Amino acid sequence: MTEPFVSLLTSTDWNEEWKRLQIARKAADDARFWDEKAKTFPVKHGSQEGYVKRFLELAGIMPGETVLDMGCGTGSLATPLSMAGAQVIACDFSQGMLDKMCADQAELGVTGVDVRLMSWADDWESCGLHPKCVDVALASRSIATADLQESLMKLDRVARRRVCVTLPCGPSPRTDERLLEAAGIPRRAGRDFMYAFNILAASGVNPEVSYISSVRTDLFESRDEALANYSRMLEQALVGIATPEELASIPERLEPWLDHNLVQDERGFHLVEERVITWAFLAWEPR
Repeated sequence: MTEPFVSLLTSTDWNEEWKRLQIARKAADDARFWDEKAKTFPVKHGSQEGYVKRFLELAGIMPGETVLDMGCGTGSLATPLSMAGAQVIACDFSQGMLDKMCADQAELGVTGVDVRLMSWADDWESCGLHPKCVDVALASRSIATADLQESLMKLDRVARRRVCVTLPCGPSPRTDERLLEAAGIPRRAGRDFMYAFNILAASGVNPEVSYISSVRTDLFESRDEALANYSRMLEQALVGIATPEELASIPERLEPWLDHNLVQDERGFHLVEERVITWAFLAWEPR
C-alpha cells in the first residue's frame, strides 16, 4: 500500500528545527561577548549608512510614532530615528553596547531615547513593554535566540501597526565563508530568514520580504589580533569535527592565507576584499 504523501513544508515544526540548529551552532549569544565587542565599534555609523537608509525606507516609520528597537546595539537605528522625531525605546542585553550608544547620542545632542537593559528571554511586561505599547517593533540583525517563534511573537505582541526584522540570507555573519573555503571546510548554509518566514506563515502571518546588502570590514589593531580572530572562527566551525591536534594547528595553517589576504592601512589591519552580507527584511502587520 502506498504511503500517503505528507508535505514537509506544512508538517515540519520549523521552530523545533531552529532550536536544533542553535544547539548545533554551539555558540550562544553572550552579553559579555558583546560588551567587549562594543569597544571596537565606531562611534559614528557611517560604515552602516547604506544598510540603515534602506532599512528605514522599508520600515516606513511615520513622524511621531513610538518605536521599539530590540537588540539596538550601538544605536545604528535608534539614533537616526530619534533625530527624525520618533519616540524610541532602545533595548539590548549588553550594557557595553548601550553605553556606547548613549555616548554617541550625547556627542550628537540626541536626547529622549528610552534606554533599557533587556534581553529576548526577559519577561517584557515586567520591563514595561505591554501588549500594543508601540506603533512599530524593530529587530535589526539582532535575532540570535534559542526560540525564534517566541522572539517573533514578542515583537508581534507589543506592536500596534508594524513589525520589521532582518535576518541573514546565508551563514552567520560572524563566519567568513572565504576563510572556511580556504581551509577546505564545507559551506554551512544558514538561511535564517527562511525559518522566520515559515514560522510566521504557519502562524497565519504573510510577511513582505525584501533584501538589503551590506559591506562588512573586520578591522584589527595587529596581525596577531587578526590571526587570533580567524583562528577562533575556524575552531568554532570545526568543533566536533577536527581532532584536538588539528584544532591546535589552525593558527599555523592560517599564516599563508593571511600573507595573501591581510593588508594594513590607516584604519588598521583588514582583508583585501570587503565582505558582502545579504539580509532579508521581513515586515508584517501585527496579528
